[in-house]
Amino acid sequence: MSHPTQKLRLNALIALVVGSMIGGGIFSLPQNMAARAEVGAVLIGWVITAVGMLALAFVFQTLANRKPELDSGVYAYAKAGFGDYMGFSSAWGYWISAWMGNVGYFVLLFSTLGYFFPVFGQGNTPIAIGCASLLLWAVHFLVLRGIKEAAFINQITTVAKVVPLLMFIVIAAVAFKADIFTRDIWGLNNPDLGSVVDQVRNMMLVTVFVFIGIEGASVYSARAENRSDVGRATVIGFVGVLALLILVNVLSLGIMSQPTLATLQNPSLAGVMEHIVGPWGAVLISIGLAVSLLGALLSWALLCAEILYATAQDKTMPAFLKKENINHVPVNALWLTNVMIQVFLVITLFSASTYTTLIYLASSMILVPYLWSAAYAVLLSGRGETYEGAHHARMKDLLVGLIALGYAVWLLYAGGLKYLLLSALLYAPGVILFALAKREQGQPLFTPVEKGIFGCLIAGAGLAAYGLYSGVLSL
Repeated sequence: MSHPTQKLRLNALIALVVGSMIGGGIFSLPQNMAARAEVGAVLIGWVITAVGMLALAFVFQTLANRKPELDSGVYAYAKAGFGDYMGFSSAWGYWISAWMGNVGYFVLLFSTLGYFFPVFGQGNTPIAIGCASLLLWAVHFLVLRGIKEAAFINQITTVAKVVPLLMFIVIAAVAFKADIFTRDIWGLNNPDLGSVVDQVRNMMLVTVFVFIGIEGASVYSARAENRSDVGRATVIGFVGVLALLILVNVLSLGIMSQPTLATLQNPSLAGVMEHIVGPWGAVLISIGLAVSLLGALLSWALLCAEILYATAQDKTMPAFLKKENINHVPVNALWLTNVMIQVFLVITLFSASTYTTLIYLASSMILVPYLWSAAYAVLLSGRGETYEGAHHARMKDLLVGLIALGYAVWLLYAGGLKYLLLSALLYAPGVILFALAKREQGQPLFTPVEKGIFGCLIAGAGLAAYGLYSGVLSL
């Protein structure tokens, strides 16, 4: 971990944050938002998102500076504040969310290429899955060459994929029509959208998916050249991505009406661009999406391996996951991750609808690590730990932490009971690796409190299993 060639500078950390957040979500944002909300609710939702996610970004910045000994933040904060099992669960949920997101990126990539080559279809034809598998292992062996080398390539793809987005923003700003934007601000002509509160709640699910990756620099805190760069990269990357997301979403609502946007096929940004300038606009956006997804695949391959490596380093996961190759890459963690991706790529050949639901389910799992990070920031500032003689800073960080915690709780509510129960089915099997790690150390599996937490988890998994069996819940 301390090898000099593996240290990442500020620009590389920012690229990891931006590259992790800008994947396929922003290119589907116009349709995804329009299907759930009209202009007024969209604007309210973005204000809530901006405040909540900025608070979360500041939480990661504060914790990186005040707890420099805690590496791989999103996992380490949960463990430091709430014990081994909650730390493990955060890492486990984050890891599943990350690699299942990569499965989605592969399918969306080849679905986009299907615009040019029909043989790829919707990204889950046999040829598409075969090519996706080849690309998966190409990325795998690229990452094996070294963290710094892969991070450098990620910087290049991050720049390349932002250019088409900026072009869209400029062109859409010129073509923007106020009469389309204000035609039905609150969705009164479309009762299927529900009340304004319902619209805001439903669109918040989308904002969660497009912001996953905000913690990217924290995961790499141990490899940062300067520790202070971790927090700076998080905030800079977040602000830049937030601006892109809002502009893409809001400008689209001034180009095409909400009902029309809601019927577009994804990537819907290509449809909006084609509406403005013709077919070449769709081609430009499709190329930008392809580059974006390639960069996101690389970012998340790095993050998946790093989170398993970090948990194995401090014995929360089994020791075999901390093995590094000659280039200081966590090789076993990378192999385990990509084998799981390969398995689920094959599954998409036979069960596309179930796969799609599991992608959204896996994405919702990252809310738990976010919640525990915010809770740890509240715990730290509430106790006054590391704040000796700094009352003003303590009160400020406590307020920011409470805002981030409230936002995380709101997101769990927005996700709904269904996803909470179904996510228990994915969290529960992780206890096997946790048990192996505890056995290696000769320690008891759970503390009394953790037994209660695990009991609640098993109960949730049982309810989910029964709900699926009885048809009350569906995938």
